[in-house]
Amino acid sequence: MPRSDQSQTAILGALSIMPMTGYTLRQQIRDILGHFWSESLGQIYPTLAALEQQKLVQREVPGNSRSTTYSITPAGITRLRELLAESPQRGKPRNGTMLRLFFGAQLGPVACRALVTNALVQATDQLAALQREREELFGDATLAADAPYIALTISAGEHTARATIAWANESLATLARLGSS
Repeated sequence: MPRSDQSQTAILGALSIMPMTGYTLRQQIRDILGHFWSESLGQIYPTLAALEQQKLVQREVPGNSRSTTYSITPAGITRLRELLAESPQRGKPRNGTMLRLFFGAQLGPVACRALVTNALVQATDQLAALQREREELFGDATLAADAPYIALTISAGEHTARATIAWANESLATLARLGSS
């Protein structure tokens, strides 16, 4: 599945839950899908325009508002289901922390400890944020049909964060031993 199709999947999927402005769509993708997916405003607006041209979304400008709200059309729901049925594209991982640690002999143990400590802090923060998302999810009656599925992705994020926390603690212990030798 090409990158543009994956962007369409994310955008149509988000709009299948509720109509949104492009900016709100970006915020929701960042805040809710952010532990496993990202879209920039530079990707969202051209994709929305293409989806509108294909009559998969419709644009609405409410009353005296300057904001444009997009909603998914019945054809958009059909297209979303087609996209979701395709095999997902697996991207090549790019992790700057791992790249730097791989060459850690050049970087030095102090800098490596700082990298791992930062990863630990980020994972701890992400775990807390995901746990808040889980609580909010089941408190929102408008998401009742979507909640069990959204919870699956939250669970994956929680497991990933816990694994990162365990890895970081183990790595800090290893780096401490390296620093003392």
